[in-house]
Amino acid sequence: MARILIVEDEPDIALGLQQDLVLEGYEVDVVGDGESALERVATGSFDLILLDVLLPGKDGFAVCRELRRSGTRTPIILLTAKSHEAEKVLGLELGADDYVTKPFSPVELRARIKAVLRRGANGSPEVFRFGEFEVDFDRFELRRCGEPVELTPIEFKLLAAFVRNRRSVLTRRQLLDKVWGRDTHVIDRVVDTHIGNLRRKIEPDPERPAFLLSVRGFGYRFEG
Repeated sequence: MARILIVEDEPDIALGLQQDLVLEGYEVDVVGDGESALERVATGSFDLILLDVLLPGKDGFAVCRELRRSGTRTPIILLTAKSHEAEKVLGLELGADDYVTKPFSPVELRARIKAVLRRGANGSPEVFRFGEFEVDFDRFELRRCGEPVELTPIEFKLLAAFVRNRRSVLTRRQLLDKVWGRDTHVIDRVVDTHIGNLRRKIEPDPERPAFLLSVRGFGYRFEG
């Protein structure tokens, strides 16, 4: 039975979500503000967090940022009444795994929860090594010769996508879907920018990549 933490300050919405998810067979905890969410995650074990963005005090973006900085890898789905693409992208940049815009269909939310939990269950090897590097999926960390290499959440998700699909060509659209999500409208150039940043951190010579290769006319391939 998966355990879900709902972080929602509107009691009616929180109760409705809790009742619906309990009927689906999940174990559900509920808190109403960001500080309580951080305390609950620190003292408990959850399989997924439903995190409202518009919270009193510490908002959902701040909570997401602090959880990822602390090394928490629990999947996060943001619940937001905001429809601006920039704010959706911000949530994903901070390390959220998906988002649902209010008002949302309970059927859609259940489907997204199942998809995120399924991705987490399929997962990746706990530690994957290439060259002087090791990707630690339990700690959400990249290390070079044992020393941590600072990656943004998006860069880590990109690297994880390549590791899961190593030696396969991934198009820019596939990378957008895997890392940013299918409903986020981000131009292809954003992918190239983040891959350039990632190369500068993992390639001995970023101008002549050995691991993260360009496949002209198609996309990128990871050889590791």
